[in-house]
Amino acid sequence: MQFTALIVLASAASVLAYPLDFIARNVTLEVRALPTPVSASTARTYLAALTVEAESNSPAYSRDYFNHWITISGACNTRETVLKRDGTNVVTNSACSATSGNWVSPYDGVATTLASDLDIDHVVPLKEAWVSGARTWTAAQREAFANDLTRPQLAAVTDNLNQAKGDKDPAEWMVPLSSYVCTYVRAWVQVKYYYSLSIDSSEKIALTSYLAKC
Repeated sequence: MQFTALIVLASAASVLAYPLDFIARNVTLEVRALPTPVSASTARTYLAALTVEAESNSPAYSRDYFNHWITISGACNTRETVLKRDGTNVVTNSACSATSGNWVSPYDGVATTLASDLDIDHVVPLKEAWVSGARTWTAAQREAFANDLTRPQLAAVTDNLNQAKGDKDPAEWMVPLSSYVCTYVRAWVQVKYYYSLSIDSSEKIALTSYLAKC
């Protein structure tokens, strides 16, 4: 018994001897994210069906045209709902704000335990939707788009990465995690197709190139 205890203690000591960054790199964290998008072959079919035309920002875009983070259930709005969906061991308070949990941003693989480190990204940004056709929609249609939990349109991601993306399309910006590129592109095409949004010529070239490798 005494010998066994010494082995256990020695094993524990050897684990503790590793630096924390080594342990962090070697612990597999569950990645949860947006609903699974259509297959690459379906995305290619959808892409071929999209209207190609120049973007138009007339009338000028305003984020206020998209009523976002509406109440989804009880006290939980869209942001809080996505945080619970995309995290593990998420604990919320009476206002549905996440007070603790574990998240891994699918765009860059960065893990965090702080909800404040995360933004909820619109895969197809609101302004991109506006200049691609949403400017002609009703307020109710734009609200549905901005809070769509059914299509692969919303994901909890590293905040500064979301801010770097801004309203850029795949011809201008791509997720840094190479293993997620195909998922992101398939999601982009699915959302554009579902909402009958157009694409510009450089966007189509980029999407075609990415999907050819999926």
